[in-house]
Amino acid sequence: MITSYDIIKALIKTEKSTRGEPQGKYLFLVNPEANKLQIKQAVEEIYKVKVKEVNTFIALGKLKRVRYQLGMTPKTKKAIVTLKEGNKIETK
Repeated sequence: MITSYDIIKALIKTEKSTRGEPQGKYLFLVNPEANKLQIKQAVEEIYKVKVKEVNTFIALGKLKRVRYQLGMTPKTKKAIVTLKEGNKIETK
């Protein structure tokens, strides 16, 4: 059985992703097989907030070289979650 913690892998806190915090937008790293409804339910269960909207995108992997070998970093799925007014996720 898939739990909410299997769907939401991490809350991404970078300088670019925290620009949306005053508007109630947060960036999450999520399971690639998760859909928007599952992501919404997982965020509401874990953080005890009400979600207004979920937007997802897949960040493609980058080409990397180690010595003479070429390789790719894995692609990841990310979700931008907009919370309803008055809700906030406490971050450290």
